Amino acid sequence: MPMKISGILRSLEPSATLAMSAKAKELKASGRKVLDLSVGEPDFPTPWHICEAAFQAMKAGNTRYTVASGIPELKQAVVADYQRRYGLKYTPDQVVISNGAKHAIHNALTAVLDPGDEVIIPAPYWVSYAELVKLTGARPVIVPTDEQNCFKITPEQLRAAITPRTQLLLLCSPSNPTGATYSREELEKLANIVVEHDLMVLSDEVYDQLVYDGFPYASFPTVQPGLVDRTIVINAVSKTYAMTGWRIGWSISPAPVARAIGDLQSQETSNPCSISQYAALAALQGPQECVGQMRAEFARRRDYVTQRLNAIPQIRCPHITGAFYAFVNISPYLGKTYNGKVITNTEEWCLEFLSQHGVALVMGSAFGAEGYVRLSFAASLETLEEALNRLEEFLLGAK
Repeated sequence: MPMKISGILRSLEPSATLAMSAKAKELKASGRKVLDLSVGEPDFPTPWHICEAAFQAMKAGNTRYTVASGIPELKQAVVADYQRRYGLKYTPDQVVISNGAKHAIHNALTAVLDPGDEVIIPAPYWVSYAELVKLTGARPVIVPTDEQNCFKITPEQLRAAITPRTQLLLLCSPSNPTGATYSREELEKLANIVVEHDLMVLSDEVYDQLVYDGFPYASFPTVQPGLVDRTIVINAVSKTYAMTGWRIGWSISPAPVARAIGDLQSQETSNPCSISQYAALAALQGPQECVGQMRAEFARRRDYVTQRLNAIPQIRCPHITGAFYAFVNISPYLGKTYNGKVITNTEEWCLEFLSQHGVALVMGSAFGAEGYVRLSFAASLETLEEALNRLEEFLLGAK
């Protein structure tokens, strides 16, 4: 009898960002010069004091299983970090260390959702959100936002999307893919509706330290009393400390939820990498100047990218307040002919741009927003300059 693939996995969409990165690597392997701006990965090396902590952990013999939900020292460091930066008083039993933020999100959704539940996700959204919701048997309810409102869900939109099956609102601030960041006032208005309808919130705050121009960032549980008891916060060392490959993220949730997440993880993966946990501990407890230096460089790149993009006729790049992505409106250039081909959607456009000019971007359709493409500016200014020169040539050559 031939092997059968489950229905839930047959309906699963692969990660578009990783798929575009894979195509870029294929072209590179064939000898092409490819500029890969598709993956959200800082181009800086992991700070050396963090690497040194990993080496010392190996020397000390910390290479065996740990507690499934993470070493106590790292949990305490997460608690101290949120106390210091946001005044939130968590306890270590509310923290579960996981194999990156994506794993933490999967665990959290699996812990609190049942088949038939609904999760409200503002679009544009990170490519994995809807698929991770589907894996639980719940249904993602996608709420399109618009460029004029900086791609942020409004209270009116949230209220209109709620049904008797709604269990959870999934927010990402600063946003991947748009770089938009919710203000405290905007979060307060959403929180009022969340409390009124007794909803849970999953707040993805992975980019919380990559915010620009002095924007006053607000962690969702801080904007109103009582939100700690209905919010799962997701964070990681990946973006803040250039540690994407170390695979350490975490969830902070009410203690009963954290216990359920820990039990799930004990059956799924056992513990996160022991060595990476000690490296993450050094990241949180060590010198933080590296974060400010990376943030300043990202801000410089953001300014360059937005200036270049907005100088191209008919191109719009909304203001970026956080993360390291430009979400570019290329809709005026769809329906045009490129090298003899009529391109009508962003997937075709990205593939043609990669094929012709060797630059990898991600189609907006993967984020629930056709007509846009995502460009990561986590690359050197030299790379960004060349990529934008190629982009301008590609667009202005369309007929």
